[in-house]
Amino acid sequence: MTLSRATTIGLTAILLWSTIIGLIRSVTGALGAVGGAAMIYTLSSSILLLTVGFPKISAFPRKYLFCGGLLFVTYELCLSLSVGLAGSGSQAIEVSMVNYLWPSLTLLLTVITDGKKLRPLMLAGMFVCLAGVGKVIGGEHGLSIPDMTANIASSPLSYGLAFVGAIIWSIYCVLTKNTAEGCNGITPFFMLTAAVLWLKFSLADNAPMDFTFRVIVDLVIVSCAMGLGYAAWNTGIIHGNVTVLATASYFTPVLSALFATLLLGEPLGYAFWMGALMVSMGSVICWWATRKK
Repeated sequence: MTLSRATTIGLTAILLWSTIIGLIRSVTGALGAVGGAAMIYTLSSSILLLTVGFPKISAFPRKYLFCGGLLFVTYELCLSLSVGLAGSGSQAIEVSMVNYLWPSLTLLLTVITDGKKLRPLMLAGMFVCLAGVGKVIGGEHGLSIPDMTANIASSPLSYGLAFVGAIIWSIYCVLTKNTAEGCNGITPFFMLTAAVLWLKFSLADNAPMDFTFRVIVDLVIVSCAMGLGYAAWNTGIIHGNVTVLATASYFTPVLSALFATLLLGEPLGYAFWMGALMVSMGSVICWWATRKK
């Protein structure tokens, strides 16, 4: 597979991912944070088995299989539960902005692992991203420390999982590029994620799942978007240009917020959109800092 083709396939993941936050919230709102996530990853695994197939595990490099698998499963748990445990639809969208720190973090880690010089412009881009997230969390008052603190305190686990997830996914992207050796573990990784979620579901008391026609439709759509999106992304980061993919993903925060607000019917104020744009611009600045002179 050529570099350009693999990169193009990876780019399709960005559009698919832009739809998942609102859909995850819709599904987990009816089926529960853990039960809804388990259903999503179970159906996604089935879709991946039919489209991508199951790889020959014995051919996988051990570092990618074990370390990559652990990072992938941990990230997926962080992502799905952070959105599912949010106190409201609008807070779920805010939480997703914290998760979207990963593009700039991926670029930062790529520069560090490649042994390149860390330019001040890269640090400036990271600062803009963090300021954008702060503006989103601050609500109507923007970068207000008391409002940011109060908002995080209202759902600390949700925000904490989203932030940890952003760090984990950036590490996974860099690790996969350096250790996968052309192997794609997306199908077994998804199946393992589903198994862990069902185990967690079985060990806790859960409210009954409320399956409606709308929930079933959303479940099918988000499962397709996640399964096919991650398959495309893994292909991109294994065979394509990681820097281009990470940079192009700066579209995701704004697109994701747009889809989510339309799906959940949650109005987002001026401060939120400014913060989302700052997250995107920060990623662009980080990308610019990685360009060769």
